[in-house]
Amino acid sequence: MLTQADFNEVEQLVKEVVREEIKHLPTKDEFFTKMDEVVGRLQKIEQELTVVAHQTKGHEDRITGLEKIHPQSQHA
Repeated sequence: MLTQADFNEVEQLVKEVVREEIKHLPTKDEFFTKMDEVVGRLQKIEQELTVVAHQTKGHEDRITGLEKIHPQSQHA
């Protein structure tokens, strides 16, 4: 049968193991600071993709127009 001293010893051992395992994890502030940076970069990428998509649509429209007046790359 386990005594209170045994339970206390197990509790201390668990605390030590947990401390050892989590010591490499960032603090809450470090985590949120890094996440803010990552989200900022993601938002910038999304904005750039919007611009590129708009430019691509413009190019697609222009190419379609040119293909209509120059089928098979020949003058009509």
